[in-house]
Amino acid sequence: MSNHKTLDDLFKAVGLKGLKVLVRADLNVPMADGKITDATRIERVAGTLTELSDRGAKVIVLSHFGRPKGRPEQEYSLAPVAAALEPFLHRKALFASDCIGDVAREAINAMPDGGIIVLENTRFHAGEENNDPEFAAALAANGNVYVNDAFSCAHRAHASTEAIAHELPAYAGRAMEAELQALDAALGNPKHPVIAIVGGAKVSTKISLLGNLVKKVDALVIGGGMANTFLAAQGRDVGKSLCEKDLFDTARHILANARSANCEIILPSDVVVAKEFKAGAPCQTVPVTEVPEDGMILDVGADTLAYIAGRIETAKTVVWNGPLGAFEMSPFDAGTVTAARHVAMMTKMGNLISVAGGGDTVAALNEAGATEDFTYVSAAGGAFLEWMEGVELPGVQALAQ
Repeated sequence: MSNHKTLDDLFKAVGLKGLKVLVRADLNVPMADGKITDATRIERVAGTLTELSDRGAKVIVLSHFGRPKGRPEQEYSLAPVAAALEPFLHRKALFASDCIGDVAREAINAMPDGGIIVLENTRFHAGEENNDPEFAAALAANGNVYVNDAFSCAHRAHASTEAIAHELPAYAGRAMEAELQALDAALGNPKHPVIAIVGGAKVSTKISLLGNLVKKVDALVIGGGMANTFLAAQGRDVGKSLCEKDLFDTARHILANARSANCEIILPSDVVVAKEFKAGAPCQTVPVTEVPEDGMILDVGADTLAYIAGRIETAKTVVWNGPLGAFEMSPFDAGTVTAARHVAMMTKMGNLISVAGGGDTVAALNEAGATEDFTYVSAAGGAFLEWMEGVELPGVQALAQ
């Protein structure tokens, strides 16, 4: 975090009473019947909003919501989200029907010190996704300083995440600060040995990720459907399992790069197979050399899990993205749940730093009841994945400048 100013730097630099602070939050949350159905992102930004409010700042929240096409669309208004924020903030949340111009300015000027206001969806203006400097300047005119607390949007070079940071003194909010610290501990400057666990259906979606990890970690566990492609690329018969035959050369290239980097690749030695993919389907555990022609690999086996557990116990850091099997259905969730609980236990004992992220990953850890015991679980989705790929995130870079 040495390259990023935080709220602590802001507090040292200037008094907050009456200061207009623009906070980029991620309020793009799932809603049903006017209620937030997953409040994770709200809960994480609430700390920044209330801390600024308590110090007397005028807190002005910027966010996108949904995918309007650069013009106002009522279904994507942030008005119901602003109303739903109040229980998490324990105070009133005002709303303005535009994020720039007279409407925003008048609403902000009417705010009391310590007030919180949500401005309308930034994507109601085409300049947002175009990262238009003029639109960024119009947003910046609403405030004195800028705080980005939306790591989940940091992979997008949009006006409210990138261009605006060049218009005002820019700081990382508490959630952004925590995310950057966790990611630095996981891959930036980690304690070795580092083990990465990567699963999911297809190698094609994670080529860049795997290519970056083999250069950074000491061991890489490959699970899920993507493991089948690696097994088949080595001459294993994977039966009717999901497999990307056109990526055999890519898989072999990744394996060769891992050997050159002295990174151990851990593939399943035994697997759970079934003839059909449905909950409760009859299944058996077999060595990877004995997958039936009509069988589908749907999870890792007990021997594989035992080996992974042993490697976890020798590690100082674990980075996790993606399930080890078809975790959505029992009994094929066993591998993911067992491994997640083992990582959580080692973390709780103080032996491990564990960082995880990605939509399926968060769902799997929640199912395993392991989320709370991981060091950090990112809710950032695409931004987390791009960071693991080694991509420079525009929203983070802008803060560093």
